[in-house]
Amino acid sequence: MKAIFYSMLAAIVSISFLSPAPVQASEPEEIVVYSARKEHLIKPLFDAYTKKTGVKISYITAKANPLLERLKAEGQNTPADLFITVDAGNLWHAAESGLLQPVESQELANAVPENLRDPQNRWFGLSIRARTVVYNADKVSADELSTYEDLATSKWKGRLVLRTSKKVYNQSLVASLIEQHGDEKAEEIVKGWVSNLALDPTSNDTKAMQAVANGIGDVAIVNTYYYGRLMKESPELPLKLFWPNQKSTGVHMNISGAGVTKHAKNKAGAIKLLEWLASEEAQHTFGALNQEFPVNSKVAPSEEVASWGSFKGNPMNVTAYGEKQADAIKLMDRAGYK
Repeated sequence: MKAIFYSMLAAIVSISFLSPAPVQASEPEEIVVYSARKEHLIKPLFDAYTKKTGVKISYITAKANPLLERLKAEGQNTPADLFITVDAGNLWHAAESGLLQPVESQELANAVPENLRDPQNRWFGLSIRARTVVYNADKVSADELSTYEDLATSKWKGRLVLRTSKKVYNQSLVASLIEQHGDEKAEEIVKGWVSNLALDPTSNDTKAMQAVANGIGDVAIVNTYYYGRLMKESPELPLKLFWPNQKSTGVHMNISGAGVTKHAKNKAGAIKLLEWLASEEAQHTFGALNQEFPVNSKVAPSEEVASWGSFKGNPMNVTAYGEKQADAIKLMDRAGYK
């Protein structure tokens, strides 16, 4: 009898070792984001992703350069999994500084056009902003406008308004001119712009447009979302958009975008978030929050952005903005563009 009892006990013990223990559902891993895109432009998206997946997203926001310096200083100890910033020049600098890592993702390859992502897949565009011409419709006819290059001709003497050359948006614009025309021709264009200025370069695009609206200048080069914001606040202003270079290179296009950090602790989670941000589900909101164009061609822009009309964008790979950035800064300095 005892033998039978011990045999049964041994069998029960064996089964208990063979049977898997109940698995406790683990909490989804947190994703940490460093963002040069302002909080009100990213929080609604992060909240939506957390609601959809249960994954918590922690983030800090600051200007691009301080975030880049922080990533460098933290090195492999950084908590950041994903870096979001504006302008292809900033993304290129982050990648070339060894702060981002390549990502192989068919979802991202399908969603983000080739010219709006890093050839080595270290960063991907998430929204498009056009740097185009705004003019005072009370003083200028659209027929007078044509190209960025034409704004360097004498007919625009004392009529052009530009933002400071210290802003990366203008550095990228000039970098694109260098890529398109070469150093000599690009410098000739920028010198022409400087000689045509109606006033010293402004500190931001909004002030440039206000100068045009007030009749101090007639035309300015600005990012489209600044135009959208200003006209929403002051729809009575006599300002209109013009899409230059439609018979040649197309409108200068730039991006906001993101990349997975080199020392990401949650690389898989960061990739999933990046893929979602580029997806049809998230793209309308990503662009609409800042009156930008979606990078995913399957997604239509917001009604307000669409009302500005269609145009041909420059198909240049935006990587050139970073590659030519140092040359652009030197060129602007030589041209007297402050």
